[in-house]
Amino acid sequence: MASVLSYESLVHAVAGAVGSVTAMTVFFPLDTARLRLQVDEKRKSKTTHMVLLEIIKEEGLLAPYRGWFPVISSLCCSNFVYFYTFNSLKAVWVKGQRFTTGKDLVIGFVAGVVNVLLTTPLWVVNTRLKLQGAKFRNEDIVPTNYKGIIDAFHQIIRDEGILALWNGTFPSLLLVFNPAIQFMFYEGLKRQLLKKRMKLSSLDVFIIGAVAKAIATTVTYPMQTVQSILRFGRHRLNPENRTLGSLRNILYLLHQRVRRFGIMGLYKGLEAKLLQTVLTAALMFLVYEKLTAATFTVMGLKSAHKH
Repeated sequence: MASVLSYESLVHAVAGAVGSVTAMTVFFPLDTARLRLQVDEKRKSKTTHMVLLEIIKEEGLLAPYRGWFPVISSLCCSNFVYFYTFNSLKAVWVKGQRFTTGKDLVIGFVAGVVNVLLTTPLWVVNTRLKLQGAKFRNEDIVPTNYKGIIDAFHQIIRDEGILALWNGTFPSLLLVFNPAIQFMFYEGLKRQLLKKRMKLSSLDVFIIGAVAKAIATTVTYPMQTVQSILRFGRHRLNPENRTLGSLRNILYLLHQRVRRFGIMGLYKGLEAKLLQTVLTAALMFLVYEKLTAATFTVMGLKSAHKH
Protein backbone atom coordinates (compact mmCIF):
# COMPACT_ATOMS: atom_id res chain seq x y z
CA MET A 1 0.00 0.00 0.00
CA ALA A 2 2.85 2.35 0.81
CA SER A 3 4.04 2.16 -2.78
CA VAL A 4 0.57 3.18 -4.06
CA LEU A 5 0.50 6.29 -1.87
CA SER A 6 4.17 6.96 -2.42
CA TYR A 7 5.72 10.34 -3.01
CA GLU A 8 7.19 8.96 -6.21
CA SER A 9 3.83 8.17 -7.83
CA LEU A 10 2.72 11.66 -6.90
CA VAL A 11 5.74 13.23 -8.61
CA HIS A 12 5.02 11.20 -11.76
CA ALA A 13 1.35 12.19 -11.64
CA VAL A 14 2.03 15.92 -11.22
CA ALA A 15 4.74 15.88 -13.88
CA GLY A 16 2.42 14.05 -16.28
CA ALA A 17 -0.39 16.52 -15.64
CA VAL A 18 1.85 19.59 -16.05
CA GLY A 19 3.40 18.13 -19.19
CA SER A 20 0.05 17.47 -20.80
CA VAL A 21 -1.39 20.88 -19.91
CA THR A 22 1.64 22.68 -21.36
CA ALA A 23 1.55 20.62 -24.54
CA MET A 24 -2.23 20.84 -24.99
CA THR A 25 -2.24 24.62 -24.62
CA VAL A 26 0.41 25.01 -27.30
CA PHE A 27 -1.41 22.81 -29.83
CA PHE A 28 -5.03 23.46 -28.78
CA PRO A 29 -6.25 25.04 -32.07
CA LEU A 30 -5.40 21.81 -33.91
CA ASP A 31 -7.73 19.95 -31.56
CA THR A 32 -10.51 22.43 -32.29
CA ALA A 33 -10.08 21.81 -36.03
CA ARG A 34 -10.10 18.04 -35.53
CA LEU A 35 -13.29 18.11 -33.45
CA ARG A 36 -15.12 20.22 -36.05
CA LEU A 37 -14.05 17.89 -38.86
CA GLN A 38 -15.30 14.87 -36.89
CA VAL A 39 -18.63 16.23 -35.68
CA ASP A 40 -19.73 18.61 -38.45
CA GLU A 41 -19.86 16.42 -41.56
CA LYS A 42 -21.22 19.16 -43.81
CA ARG A 43 -17.97 21.15 -43.81
CA LYS A 44 -16.49 21.51 -47.27
CA SER A 45 -12.99 22.34 -46.06
CA LYS A 46 -10.94 19.22 -45.71
CA THR A 47 -7.60 20.53 -44.50
CA THR A 48 -6.69 21.63 -41.00
CA HIS A 49 -5.47 25.12 -41.82
CA MET A 50 -8.52 25.86 -43.99
CA VAL A 51 -10.89 24.86 -41.17
CA LEU A 52 -8.94 26.98 -38.67
CA LEU A 53 -9.03 29.98 -41.03
CA GLU A 54 -12.79 29.51 -41.49
CA ILE A 55 -13.35 29.31 -37.72
CA ILE A 56 -11.30 32.48 -37.10
CA LYS A 57 -13.07 34.33 -39.93
CA GLU A 58 -16.58 33.35 -38.81
CA GLU A 59 -16.22 33.23 -35.04
CA GLY A 60 -13.33 35.52 -34.14
CA LEU A 61 -9.64 35.23 -33.42
CA LEU A 62 -9.99 33.44 -30.08
CA ALA A 63 -12.47 30.86 -31.38
CA PRO A 64 -9.81 28.13 -31.87
CA TYR A 65 -9.27 28.39 -28.08
CA ARG A 66 -12.97 28.06 -27.25
CA GLY A 67 -13.50 25.66 -24.37
CA TRP A 68 -9.81 25.79 -23.37
CA PHE A 69 -10.41 25.93 -19.61
CA PRO A 70 -12.74 22.90 -19.31
CA VAL A 71 -10.45 20.92 -21.61
CA ILE A 72 -7.36 21.82 -19.59
CA SER A 73 -9.01 21.03 -16.25
CA SER A 74 -10.31 17.69 -17.54
CA LEU A 75 -6.93 16.91 -19.03
CA CYS A 76 -5.19 17.77 -15.81
CA CYS A 77 -7.43 15.41 -13.78
CA SER A 78 -7.31 12.77 -16.47
CA ASN A 79 -3.53 12.67 -16.80
CA PHE A 80 -3.03 12.92 -13.07
CA VAL A 81 -5.22 9.83 -12.61
CA TYR A 82 -3.53 8.03 -15.51
CA PHE A 83 0.10 8.66 -14.53
CA TYR A 84 -0.65 8.02 -10.86
CA THR A 85 -2.36 4.69 -11.54
CA PHE A 86 0.26 3.68 -14.13
CA ASN A 87 3.20 4.35 -11.81
CA SER A 88 1.53 2.89 -8.69
CA LEU A 89 0.67 -0.32 -10.53
CA LYS A 90 4.18 -0.44 -11.90
CA ALA A 91 5.63 -0.06 -8.39
CA VAL A 92 3.34 -2.72 -6.89
CA TRP A 93 3.39 -5.28 -9.67
CA VAL A 94 6.92 -5.10 -10.99
CA LYS A 95 8.74 -5.00 -7.62
CA GLY A 96 12.31 -5.91 -8.49
CA GLN A 97 11.32 -7.73 -11.69
CA ARG A 98 12.28 -6.79 -15.23
CA PHE A 99 9.90 -4.63 -17.24
CA THR A 100 8.45 -6.27 -20.31
CA THR A 101 6.38 -4.83 -23.14
CA GLY A 102 3.46 -7.06 -22.17
CA LYS A 103 3.45 -5.72 -18.62
CA ASP A 104 3.57 -2.14 -19.91
CA LEU A 105 0.52 -2.84 -22.07
CA VAL A 106 -1.48 -4.44 -19.24
CA ILE A 107 -0.59 -1.70 -16.74
CA GLY A 108 -1.39 0.94 -19.36
CA PHE A 109 -4.73 -0.72 -20.06
CA VAL A 110 -5.77 -0.93 -16.38
CA ALA A 111 -4.69 2.67 -15.75
CA GLY A 112 -6.73 3.69 -18.79
CA VAL A 113 -9.90 1.93 -17.64
CA VAL A 114 -9.68 3.55 -14.18
CA ASN A 115 -9.13 6.88 -15.90
CA VAL A 116 -12.09 6.51 -18.31
CA LEU A 117 -14.57 5.55 -15.61
CA LEU A 118 -13.52 8.45 -13.38
CA THR A 119 -13.17 11.21 -15.94
CA THR A 120 -15.71 10.55 -18.76
CA PRO A 121 -18.28 13.02 -17.33
CA LEU A 122 -15.66 15.77 -17.52
CA TRP A 123 -14.96 14.97 -21.18
CA VAL A 124 -18.65 14.89 -22.11
CA VAL A 125 -19.15 18.38 -20.66
CA ASN A 126 -15.95 19.39 -22.29
CA THR A 127 -16.85 18.34 -25.82
CA ARG A 128 -20.12 20.25 -25.53
CA LEU A 129 -18.59 23.44 -24.13
CA LYS A 130 -15.98 23.33 -26.84
CA LEU A 131 -18.60 23.16 -29.57
CA GLN A 132 -21.01 25.61 -27.95
CA GLY A 133 -21.64 28.64 -30.13
CA ALA A 134 -19.87 27.05 -33.08
CA LYS A 135 -21.40 27.73 -36.49
CA PHE A 136 -22.29 24.29 -37.81
CA ARG A 137 -22.94 23.36 -41.43
CA ASN A 138 -25.05 20.42 -40.25
CA GLU A 139 -28.69 21.39 -39.47
CA ASP A 140 -29.31 18.21 -37.48
CA ILE A 141 -27.24 19.52 -34.58
CA VAL A 142 -29.19 20.84 -31.61
CA PRO A 143 -27.41 23.88 -30.07
CA THR A 144 -26.61 24.11 -26.35
CA ASN A 145 -26.38 27.05 -23.94
CA TYR A 146 -24.33 26.25 -20.86
CA LYS A 147 -22.93 29.00 -18.64
CA GLY A 148 -19.93 26.97 -17.53
CA ILE A 149 -18.77 23.60 -16.28
CA ILE A 150 -21.15 23.37 -13.28
CA ASP A 151 -24.15 24.61 -15.26
CA ALA A 152 -23.39 22.09 -18.02
CA PHE A 153 -23.39 19.25 -15.48
CA HIS A 154 -26.65 20.53 -14.02
CA GLN A 155 -28.43 20.84 -17.39
CA ILE A 156 -27.25 17.48 -18.72
CA ILE A 157 -28.39 15.67 -15.55
CA ARG A 158 -31.71 17.56 -15.57
CA ASP A 159 -32.54 17.09 -19.28
CA GLU A 160 -30.87 13.82 -20.20
CA GLY A 161 -30.41 11.95 -16.95
CA ILE A 162 -27.23 11.20 -15.02
CA LEU A 163 -26.14 8.45 -17.41
CA ALA A 164 -25.78 10.96 -20.26
CA LEU A 165 -22.58 12.04 -18.49
CA TRP A 166 -21.14 8.67 -19.43
CA ASN A 167 -22.06 9.02 -23.12
CA GLY A 168 -19.43 7.43 -25.29
CA THR A 169 -17.96 5.41 -22.40
CA PHE A 170 -18.00 2.24 -24.46
CA PRO A 171 -15.84 3.58 -27.31
CA SER A 172 -13.70 5.29 -24.65
CA LEU A 173 -13.05 1.93 -23.03
CA LEU A 174 -12.06 0.54 -26.41
CA LEU A 175 -9.89 3.63 -26.89
CA VAL A 176 -8.01 2.78 -23.71
CA PHE A 177 -5.86 0.81 -26.12
CA ASN A 178 -4.62 4.15 -27.47
CA PRO A 179 -2.59 5.27 -24.44
CA ALA A 180 -1.80 1.62 -23.66
CA ILE A 181 -0.32 1.12 -27.16
CA GLN A 182 1.39 4.50 -26.90
CA PHE A 183 2.98 3.72 -23.52
CA MET A 184 3.97 0.24 -24.71
CA PHE A 185 5.82 1.63 -27.75
CA TYR A 186 7.22 4.53 -25.73
CA GLU A 187 8.63 2.34 -22.96
CA GLY A 188 9.80 -0.27 -25.49
CA LEU A 189 11.60 2.24 -27.72
CA LYS A 190 13.08 3.90 -24.65
CA ARG A 191 14.47 0.58 -23.44
CA GLN A 192 15.97 -0.16 -26.86
CA LEU A 193 17.69 3.23 -27.02
CA LEU A 194 18.97 3.00 -23.44
CA LYS A 195 20.75 -0.23 -24.36
CA LYS A 196 22.81 1.74 -26.86
CA ARG A 197 23.53 4.84 -24.76
CA MET A 198 23.65 5.97 -21.18
CA LYS A 199 21.22 8.85 -21.32
CA LEU A 200 18.45 10.01 -23.67
CA SER A 201 18.63 13.51 -25.10
CA SER A 202 15.57 15.79 -25.26
CA LEU A 203 15.33 15.13 -28.98
CA ASP A 204 15.33 11.35 -28.40
CA VAL A 205 12.46 11.63 -25.92
CA PHE A 206 10.56 13.96 -28.27
CA ILE A 207 10.93 11.60 -31.25
CA ILE A 208 10.10 8.43 -29.29
CA GLY A 209 7.00 10.15 -27.86
CA ALA A 210 5.95 11.26 -31.35
CA VAL A 211 6.41 7.85 -32.98
CA ALA A 212 4.59 6.03 -30.17
CA LYS A 213 1.63 8.39 -30.37
CA ALA A 214 1.42 8.37 -34.17
CA ILE A 215 1.13 4.56 -34.20
CA ALA A 216 -1.48 4.53 -31.42
CA THR A 217 -3.59 7.31 -32.97
CA THR A 218 -3.73 5.86 -36.47
CA VAL A 219 -4.78 2.45 -35.14
CA THR A 220 -7.60 3.80 -32.95
CA TYR A 221 -8.80 6.85 -34.92
CA PRO A 222 -12.14 5.50 -36.27
CA MET A 223 -13.24 4.85 -32.68
CA GLN A 224 -12.29 8.41 -31.75
CA THR A 225 -14.59 9.80 -34.43
CA VAL A 226 -17.48 7.73 -33.03
CA GLN A 227 -16.57 8.82 -29.50
CA SER A 228 -16.66 12.53 -30.42
CA ILE A 229 -20.09 12.15 -32.05
CA LEU A 230 -21.46 10.23 -29.04
CA ARG A 231 -20.04 12.61 -26.45
CA PHE A 232 -21.38 15.57 -28.34
CA GLY A 233 -24.72 13.76 -28.25
CA ARG A 234 -26.54 16.60 -30.04
CA HIS A 235 -27.10 14.75 -33.32
CA ARG A 236 -30.66 13.69 -33.83
CA LEU A 237 -30.07 9.94 -33.88
CA ASN A 238 -32.79 7.37 -34.61
CA PRO A 239 -35.13 7.96 -31.66
CA GLU A 240 -35.28 4.26 -30.73
CA ASN A 241 -31.51 4.25 -30.44
CA ARG A 242 -31.26 6.64 -27.51
CA THR A 243 -28.95 4.40 -25.50
CA LEU A 244 -25.92 6.07 -26.99
CA GLY A 245 -22.75 4.13 -26.64
CA SER A 246 -24.10 0.63 -27.16
CA LEU A 247 -22.19 -1.58 -29.56
CA ARG A 248 -25.07 -1.33 -32.04
CA ASN A 249 -24.71 2.44 -32.15
CA ILE A 250 -20.99 2.27 -32.66
CA LEU A 251 -21.40 -0.11 -35.57
CA TYR A 252 -24.26 2.03 -36.91
CA LEU A 253 -22.16 5.21 -36.78
CA LEU A 254 -19.14 3.51 -38.35
CA HIS A 255 -21.37 2.06 -41.08
CA GLN A 256 -22.99 5.50 -41.74
CA ARG A 257 -19.56 7.08 -42.10
CA VAL A 258 -18.30 4.46 -44.52
CA ARG A 259 -21.52 4.63 -46.56
CA ARG A 260 -21.37 8.41 -46.87
CA PHE A 261 -17.68 9.13 -47.14
CA GLY A 262 -16.10 5.79 -48.03
CA ILE A 263 -13.54 4.11 -45.82
CA MET A 264 -11.57 7.38 -45.58
CA GLY A 265 -14.58 8.94 -43.84
CA LEU A 266 -13.47 7.07 -40.73
CA TYR A 267 -10.24 9.03 -40.89
CA LYS A 268 -11.79 12.48 -41.35
CA GLY A 269 -9.78 14.99 -39.34
CA LEU A 270 -6.90 12.51 -38.88
CA GLU A 271 -4.38 14.95 -40.29
CA ALA A 272 -5.31 17.56 -37.66
CA LYS A 273 -5.45 14.87 -34.98
CA LEU A 274 -2.04 13.44 -35.88
CA LEU A 275 -0.45 16.87 -36.01
CA GLN A 276 -1.98 17.79 -32.67
CA THR A 277 -1.58 14.54 -30.74
CA VAL A 278 1.84 13.64 -32.03
CA LEU A 279 3.27 17.07 -31.22
CA THR A 280 1.33 17.23 -27.94
CA ALA A 281 2.39 13.75 -26.84
CA ALA A 282 6.01 14.38 -27.74
CA LEU A 283 6.07 17.68 -25.83
CA MET A 284 4.17 16.10 -22.92
CA PHE A 285 6.66 13.25 -22.57
CA LEU A 286 9.52 15.71 -22.80
CA VAL A 287 8.16 17.96 -20.01
CA TYR A 288 7.22 14.86 -17.98
CA GLU A 289 10.70 13.28 -18.22
CA LYS A 290 12.47 16.55 -17.45
CA LEU A 291 10.19 17.40 -14.51
CA THR A 292 10.43 13.98 -12.85
CA ALA A 293 14.21 13.94 -13.31
CA ALA A 294 14.53 17.48 -11.91
CA THR A 295 12.25 16.78 -8.94
CA PHE A 296 14.04 13.58 -8.00
CA THR A 297 17.40 15.35 -8.28
CA VAL A 298 16.25 18.26 -6.11
CA MET A 299 14.80 15.89 -3.52
CA GLY A 300 18.00 13.85 -3.62
CA LEU A 301 15.98 10.85 -4.64
CA LYS A 302 17.22 8.91 -7.58
CA SER A 303 14.10 7.32 -9.06
CA ALA A 304 13.93 4.02 -7.18
CA HIS A 305 13.18 2.02 -10.26
CA LYS A 306 15.12 3.39 -13.17
CA HIS A 307 13.46 2.37 -16.43
